[in-house]
Amino acid sequence: MYITLETDYAIRIMLSLAREGGRKNAGQLSELTGVTRRFTLKILYKLTEQGLVRSYKGAQGGYEPARPADQITLYEVLEAMEGPYWFSRCLAENASCSCPDDVVCKVHHVFREVSETVRERLSSVTLQSLL
Repeated sequence: MYITLETDYAIRIMLSLAREGGRKNAGQLSELTGVTRRFTLKILYKLTEQGLVRSYKGAQGGYEPARPADQITLYEVLEAMEGPYWFSRCLAENASCSCPDDVVCKVHHVFREVSETVRERLSSVTLQSLL
């Protein structure tokens, strides 16, 4: 099980924005992260829509983190790109599960604990702590 390449790149982009300070345009971020400009723009759009990045138009435009690096967590970036983390699809809201009732409670309890542990750990790591 892996996070998507898009999420991996989003983390790189957010760390570059936090590290460099000030506004950076998509071309600069592409160069800093090794992500193609087109894919960088796609990721920046999602990060902006989710409120993690601010975008500015015009000659002095570009992108910057919406909050200080010590206030943005790794989990927020992951969730912005992939949605809430669940170890098993069956645990997600509005999900239907085909497990027999006698298995569901036993297995899902463990999967729920794993999901919560992962979310808590990723939520404890800020961009600042990774710089």
